[in-house]
Amino acid sequence: MKGSSMDTHLGNVVIDPSVIMQYAGSVAVECFGIVGMANVNVKDGLVRLLKINSADICRGINVSLTESRKLALDFHIIVSYGVSIHAVVENLINNVKYKVEEFTGLEIGKINVFVEDVKVID
Repeated sequence: MKGSSMDTHLGNVVIDPSVIMQYAGSVAVECFGIVGMANVNVKDGLVRLLKINSADICRGINVSLTESRKLALDFHIIVSYGVSIHAVVENLINNVKYKVEEFTGLEIGKINVFVEDVKVID
């Protein structure tokens, strides 16, 4: 995806996908029950926890544009042991949808969440 664009009365605005990924990642890690984002190595089948304060947080998120010009986001997350995965995912989807749409002005068509691991928090 090159970038999401929208026409305004002042001109054309293009938002780079990395900006959306960074913002969506920061919103995601603020959600209760999420330990962090997961970097999935498809070749080896390995899952690695990414540091929350790192620019690497974008590696756990994929952004694409659907045919209907809506955003599609994929999150690869690691959740805290003992919390309701359903509640965590529902909270993530609601927060990301609201905040990313407000931030970008673009509509989100789909949010996919892949729970890659569960970690015990000390």
